[in-house]
Amino acid sequence: MKKLLVLLLISVSFGTQAQFLRFGFKAGPNFSNFNGGVSGIDYKGKTGFHAGALVQLKLLDNFALQPELLYSSQGAEVKDAGDFNLNYISVPVLAKFFVVSDKLSIDVGPQFSFLVDDTKLVYNQISGSESGESFDFALAGGLGVHLTKSIWVQARYTIGLTEASSSAEVKNAVFQVSGAFVF
Repeated sequence: MKKLLVLLLISVSFGTQAQFLRFGFKAGPNFSNFNGGVSGIDYKGKTGFHAGALVQLKLLDNFALQPELLYSSQGAEVKDAGDFNLNYISVPVLAKFFVVSDKLSIDVGPQFSFLVDDTKLVYNQISGSESGESFDFALAGGLGVHLTKSIWVQARYTIGLTEASSSAEVKNAVFQVSGAFVF
């Protein structure tokens, strides 16, 4: 009888914890560009991707924290200069405010990104490293829709607050659309 009671308590504990702590994977396209810089230079958006893992910590009925660990391909095309590719390991830490309980959330928070690769392509030829800044701090905001308990879609805009390059006064701006599988 004691073994059955212990097993029941462990089962209830895992069920409660499953509501509090959830893990998942997400991926989708990035639509990035540069903000700022020298006037008269034309920046054209670049399409990349992001992929990684997330954890949701549901602290209240309508509030959760969602840290993520993502690989994010960003950058922009600069007219007459080339295609700038900046690849980051990004760590957004989002506060999720559910406006429709467990269905629709407003997500906001800081994002910390660490540069892992930066290249410049001129006429589709690699011209080498492009002195990208090793750290990028940004603010992120968007919406999340939980289609089912395990399938989510998210849209987010991230605006850089620090310069993306040491050779130009530009900041990252990224719009992301994500699909997520959470268990």
